[in-house]
Amino acid sequence: MWQRVLFRFFFIYLGLQIAPWNWIARIPGMGFVSGWYSQAVNWAVQLTNRRFWHVRDELVLPNGSGDTSWSWAQLWLFLSIAIIGTVAWSLLDRRRESYPRLGYWLRTVTRYYIAMFALSYGIIKIFALQMAFPTLSQLATPLGDFLPMRFSWLFIGYSTQYQVFSGIAETVAGLLLLPRRTVTLGLMAAAGAFLNVVMINLSYDVPVKIFASHLLLACSFLLALDAPRLLRFLAFNQASPPTHLYDPPYTDRRFHIGRLVLKSALIFSILIMPFYGGWQRAKQVAVVVPAVPIAAGVYDVRLFVVNGDTIPITTTDSLRWRDVIIDNNLQGSVATQDTLFWRRYRRGYFRYRADTATKTMALWKTSVRFDSTYMFHARYDVPDSNSARLWAKIRSDSVYVELVRSNRHFQLAERQFHWLSEYNR
Repeated sequence: MWQRVLFRFFFIYLGLQIAPWNWIARIPGMGFVSGWYSQAVNWAVQLTNRRFWHVRDELVLPNGSGDTSWSWAQLWLFLSIAIIGTVAWSLLDRRRESYPRLGYWLRTVTRYYIAMFALSYGIIKIFALQMAFPTLSQLATPLGDFLPMRFSWLFIGYSTQYQVFSGIAETVAGLLLLPRRTVTLGLMAAAGAFLNVVMINLSYDVPVKIFASHLLLACSFLLALDAPRLLRFLAFNQASPPTHLYDPPYTDRRFHIGRLVLKSALIFSILIMPFYGGWQRAKQVAVVVPAVPIAAGVYDVRLFVVNGDTIPITTTDSLRWRDVIIDNNLQGSVATQDTLFWRRYRRGYFRYRADTATKTMALWKTSVRFDSTYMFHARYDVPDSNSARLWAKIRSDSVYVELVRSNRHFQLAERQFHWLSEYNR
């Protein structure tokens, strides 16, 4: 009986979390299915939060962070529905002894759910697209100013080899989940990969804790269904029979044809398309837009004049620029406390576009969502490769800035590696 009760709970709970009906939205012209479901879930989350959960007065929708107040309210809602549904189901269907067909569909949907995200995250890591190598602005930021998540992101992004290795591990796990004969091995590989992800998220405050934990939960659920056989083989050194958990309980020929068609469509959707998309994106990322007209580098602000008054460097001044870093790909940052820029890790970030005919630059405020807010135009002059001058109207002030290239270099960017190391570096 306890197994039947747990099955009912996980059938409801994993069904809500996975939401396999959203997969229909991948079919051209069927996107409205996902839209309707999202609207219904949002209505239920908002209503139950006001009545019961009170996570926050105003819920913040997922926005790159999967651990927002809305996500936590959704978690409590799904858990409550699963508990109430399990009680009702157990009372109304207490005489049934097993659920072979429902069990097959739950195992199959959960298996492909795990495979989908193992392949998705694995493939973007194989192309080194998830974590980027630190920019000059990030290299110039004091280590203690970074938040834990950015620190972990840069740690992985620094080494392309390590990121690709991690991607291969996740991709192999996803591939092993596709054939029925290798599902158990795939689940063990996926559980190991996702356990590492969960620990990184918990240890470095990466805001994908809920989602990563559900991927690990899904792996653990399927492995637990096979626990007796795995214990005999792994713990007690006894012979164990092959698993039949993923064998279809149907003998109809039409079902097998439909299953092959659906599986082919899923493999195309979760493997072929992500790999092709990753390859195309990798080609785009490989094209580096060089910094012009001011060459990439670190520049000290030698002179900062506002409305004719020279502003010295002081610890109390909130608007003066201390240095300017020009990165490739038409972006950069300023060491300043001025909130006109997008403030991050005690630096102000910007994007720019230059008009070499008029010798002017337009600067935009950048954010994590890649939207932009116009800040100001600047007229520039580049006397030589080691200096530059800017004239700008910032707010209502006339600003003149002289930049001189710094000789500063970053050992971390030199990608040092030694087979032979005589001492700890």
